Amino acid sequence: MSAEAHAGSRYYLPHGTHWPIMGSLGLFSAAVGGALWLEDVGLGKYLFLLGLIIICLMMFGWFGTVIRESLSGSYNAQVDRSFRWGMTFFIFSEVMFFGGFFGALFFARVFVENWLAGGSNSLFTNLIIWKGYEPVWPSNGPGNIGGSFEGMSATGIAALNTLILLTSGLTVTIAHWGLKEGNRKKLCLFLLFTIILGFSFVILQGHEYIDAYTRQNLTLGSGIYGSTFFMLTGFHGLHVTIGAIMLTVILIRALRGHFTAEHHFAFEAVSWYWHFVDVVWLGLFIFVYWL
Repeated sequence: MSAEAHAGSRYYLPHGTHWPIMGSLGLFSAAVGGALWLEDVGLGKYLFLLGLIIICLMMFGWFGTVIRESLSGSYNAQVDRSFRWGMTFFIFSEVMFFGGFFGALFFARVFVENWLAGGSNSLFTNLIIWKGYEPVWPSNGPGNIGGSFEGMSATGIAALNTLILLTSGLTVTIAHWGLKEGNRKKLCLFLLFTIILGFSFVILQGHEYIDAYTRQNLTLGSGIYGSTFFMLTGFHGLHVTIGAIMLTVILIRALRGHFTAEHHFAFEAVSWYWHFVDVVWLGLFIFVYWL
C-alpha cells in the first residue's frame, strides 16, 4: 500500500476531552431538576436551569473543538463518512420519534373513536360505558374533557406556514448551490433568507397557539385532539427553532470564510435536518390540519 493510500485509510482519534463528562453532568442535572420541578420541589427549577446552561456550554465548547479540528485538516474521508452515517442515524431516530406521535393520532382516530362508539364488536361500550357516544373528529373524547372547543383550520396561519417552510427548503438548496459554485455571497444571502423564514414560522406558530388558547378554547387538556395537536405541532416547532439556530451558526461560519466546495459536511448535515423538518410539516398539515 502506498504512503498516500495508507494515510487516507487512517482514522482520526480525538485527544482526551472533558466535554462528554460535562455533557453528562448537564443532562443529569436537567433530568433530576425537571423531575423535582414536576413534584413542586423548590430547588427543581433552578437545578433544571443549571443543567440547561451546562448543556449549552458543553455544546458550544464541543462543537468549537470539532470545528477547529476540521479546519486544521485532521479529518479524512473515513471520518467524513462516519459523520454522514451518524447524521443519517440521527435523522432516522427523529423519524421514529415523530412516527410514534403520528401513530398515536392514527390509533385514536381510526380505532379508539370507533371502539368507543360501539364498533369493532364493542357494542356494549357504547350502550353501557359511554352511552350514545358518537365518533366525530376533532374530538375531546367521552365526557367532553376540557369543555367545547374549536378545531384548527388548514387555512390561515397553517397554510401560510406551509408556504414558508416549502420556500425555506428552496432557499437552503439555493444556498447549497452557491457553496458548491464557490459563490459565498449567494450562500450567505440565501442562508439568511432561510433563517428569516424559519424564525417567521416559529413566531406565527406562537401566535396560532395564543389564539387557540384564548379564542378557540383548545388546550392540552382538550381531550385526545388537543393533546395530539399540541404534542405534534409543539415538538415540530421545537425542531424548527433548533434548525433555525443551527442555520444561524452555519451562516456565521460562512461569513468567517469556513467551508469549501469540496468540504462542507456541517452545512449538508444542517440542510438534511431542515429538509426533514419540512417533510414532517407536510405530514402535519395533511393529517392534523387538513383531514
